[in-house]
This record gives sequence, structure tokens and C-alpha cells, in this order.
Amino acid sequence: MNLSNYKEHRPKLLQRAIWYFINHTIFRCLKGGPFNQLRLAILRIFGATIDKDAYVYSSSTIFAPWNLKIGRACIGPNTCLYSKDIIQIGDDVVVSQGAFLCTASHDISSLMLPLVTRPIVIMNNVWVGSNTFIGMGVTLNEGVVVGATASVYKDVESWIVVGGNPAKFIKKRELKNE
Repeated sequence: MNLSNYKEHRPKLLQRAIWYFINHTIFRCLKGGPFNQLRLAILRIFGATIDKDAYVYSSSTIFAPWNLKIGRACIGPNTCLYSKDIIQIGDDVVVSQGAFLCTASHDISSLMLPLVTRPIVIMNNVWVGSNTFIGMGVTLNEGVVVGATASVYKDVESWIVVGGNPAKFIKKRELKNE
């Protein structure tokens, strides 16, 4: 197999390089709550659609903010949003520390392993536990809980708790009357 002819489409390469530098320097230095609005403003400058009440930790690694649509959500510390394609996150969502949302992979039906991408959609009232992996093309419907260290490769129905690798049904999520 000769991979010398492999070409990956690299849109916005200059913008991506500038963003990489900012994400790994300035963005990281803006630690804590007082700087959250500044972090959100920087993300918006780079094309993110993001709610004014979102919270994004400074240690988050974001591949392409122009592919982000984030509602009133918390993106925890040391998360990775590998947004080669759209990542859409709804309201009242927590993406816990160390989570990896990955919108890209490679087509294993070809020896050239060309890049393939599909969006990730996370609906409202979802909790993505720590050190989880959410694969490309996955939709986490309303009210889903993904247990810590789970790997999700398929859509999850509303108000379900999943865990494991690959993630499997654990139980229905039922809320107490509050």
C-alpha cells in the first residue's frame, strides 16, 4: 500500500493554525470564572455559536470553534472537542472532565483510510460523565446520562443511563419531584 498519494482536505488551515496557538496559550491563561466571558468572546471571534451563560474551562482543547454550537452548558476541564464536523450541545448540559467528543474517523473499507466526519448532537439535560468518549455521528437525546469512562458509538434514546465500552443500557433515568 502506498499512502504517498493520500490527501486530506484541510479547510481554514491558516485560521486553524492561529486558533491552535490561541487555544494552547492565551485561552489557557484565562483561568477561572472571572475570565469565562472573555473565553466565550474569543470562541465567538473564531465562529462559535455559544450561549452567554455557557461555561468553558480554560483547559479545554477545541479543534475548530467555527464548528461549535453550545447552549447553556458547561464544558469541563481537560475536555477535547475534536470538531472536524459540527458539535451541537443543548441547554443544561454538563460535559465532565476528560471527555472526548470526536467527530472524525477513517473509512476502514479503503486501504487509503480516507477521513470521514459526522456531527455530534447532545440534546438538553444531558450529563456526559468524566473520561468518556462520544464518537462521530452520535446523538445523545434529551435527559441522557453517560457514565464515567463509557464509550458511546451509537445514538442513545431519551432519559436513559448508559455505561461501559461500548456503552450499554443501564437503566431509565427517573427524576424526583422537586
